[in-house]
Amino acid sequence: MSKKVKWGILGYASIARESFIPALLNAVNSEFYALASRSADKLRRYAECFNHPVKFYSDYDQLLDDPEIEAVYVPLPNALHKEWTIKAARKGKHVLCEKPLALNSEACRQMIMECRRNNVKLMEGFMYRYSDRIRKVQEIIGGNKLGQVKYINSYFFSLASRASGDRINPDLGGGSLFDLGCYPVNLVGMITKAEPVSISAEAIPINGVDRLLSAILRYENGLIANIHCGWINEFRSLGATIMGTEGTLTVPEPFWGNAGSVVLKTPAGERGISVGETDRFRAEIEDFAGAILEERPLLVDVEESVRNLKIIEAILVKAGFSA
Repeated sequence: MSKKVKWGILGYASIARESFIPALLNAVNSEFYALASRSADKLRRYAECFNHPVKFYSDYDQLLDDPEIEAVYVPLPNALHKEWTIKAARKGKHVLCEKPLALNSEACRQMIMECRRNNVKLMEGFMYRYSDRIRKVQEIIGGNKLGQVKYINSYFFSLASRASGDRINPDLGGGSLFDLGCYPVNLVGMITKAEPVSISAEAIPINGVDRLLSAILRYENGLIANIHCGWINEFRSLGATIMGTEGTLTVPEPFWGNAGSVVLKTPAGERGISVGETDRFRAEIEDFAGAILEERPLLVDVEESVRNLKIIEAILVKAGFSA
């Protein structure tokens, strides 16, 4: 592909360093062009880690003023997503923003309106949606292998040591639901494509945010979904079970891109269905850049992000937190 989208990154966060930048350097339709960080030490560490020269900016606004940059990736703390997405849109930059897209649905709508007003694309960074594992899940459900889906259980628990810093700062959008639980919420939304008619939730707090949370979502069509998230011990645990009138699908590690299998159980028996390894971030980057170059829609629509945030708001209120 001769044309490549030039990217800038706002902030040298760990997800940018460990996942996004390596994927960006391998993306066929993208060029890593500029990095902005307010920390000179982080810019120095980038040069030590990556053998790829980029423009360095010590100020986010300076990066947005660069006319060469067409798309920006925003891995900043959750509470800064709205501000820098809107600033980027006003500079004519397409925006791929880490999840959660915003802290509430109204802020999300404002971001969407600003991007539409400036004719730029906006997408929430749910990279797991690009995995072969999720493609197989969608094929199985779409092929009516489960019948009518009646129950979903999805959970994402991560390291107890992650319950620190920005992740437990209520002013920065901390809490396990924003950090982890947004994935199960998104997975449930991908399957139901609807808002629940009722929600209940319980949480264990830490520093004014949720450290451990469980919620029950009931839908008009008789479906019930459970989501669970938190920081408990020093290993990660994630999974999903999707149960329908004709079968049950067990999905280990639904948000990862590693090879493995999902297990389909029906009256005919139980069988494993293999899934291939996927570089989720690279697939996400190439889809986003391709949508810019080809002027086509993205995989994850922003209206889905609004719906997810409405659900997250309601869960937080039911769990005793301000949305």
